Amino acid sequence: MKFATGIIPARYGSTRFPGKPLALILGKPMIQIVYERSKKAKLLEEVIVATDDERIMAACKGLGIPARWTSPSIGSGTERVAEVARELGASLIVNIQGDEPVFNPSMIDALVEALQDESLDMASLMTRTKDSAAFNDRNRVKVVVDKDGFALYFSRAPIPYQSQEGFFQHIGIYGYKAEFLFRFCGLRPSGLEKAESLEQLRALENGYRIKMIETPCSALSVDSPQDIIDVEKFLSGKGHD
Repeated sequence: MKFATGIIPARYGSTRFPGKPLALILGKPMIQIVYERSKKAKLLEEVIVATDDERIMAACKGLGIPARWTSPSIGSGTERVAEVARELGASLIVNIQGDEPVFNPSMIDALVEALQDESLDMASLMTRTKDSAAFNDRNRVKVVVDKDGFALYFSRAPIPYQSQEGFFQHIGIYGYKAEFLFRFCGLRPSGLEKAESLEQLRALENGYRIKMIETPCSALSVDSPQDIIDVEKFLSGKGHD
């Protein structure tokens, strides 16, 4: 079994929620909660924060969280992950979103297990739901897959149309073979990627496949200060496991 390196990209600037990684959730900075949950994954040999911000770096040092500097010119979290991955020389990488503080560590292990397949370059997660509010929420990304579980398309729009069985909601944690991650970052942003503001569409438009792993677990992303309330309610009710 090949273990992976988990990298959490974290930036301070956010149009809707500046300083989001340091927002307090039940008294802890969100970046700390994401790190602690990631460390519970059995198939990660290490977890590192990747940032270009002095405030986030200082917070990580104070909390004993390993962190590395990245270039301030980097435009995306994926590129931030790739820069650190090059320095580390790891072969399997898991990109753990710094604004998704509620996830089950087993979800990360499922990605690493999938990437043991030499034919797979990239994998991500999805969960089936019938939540009509999420279906119509542009911040909840939907994905449709083929019969073998490979992504056909991701969208912020409600897809598939009038589904009676619910839909698959994408969970934005990604696993990569390192060589593919570097290749992906060398590709130009694609048309559909720009239209949907979804970076993973770049892979599909360039003919690469993304294996989607279905999980019964859910995840809550923080896109605005209001979302902190929902996360705190979840954590207070479910615990931190």
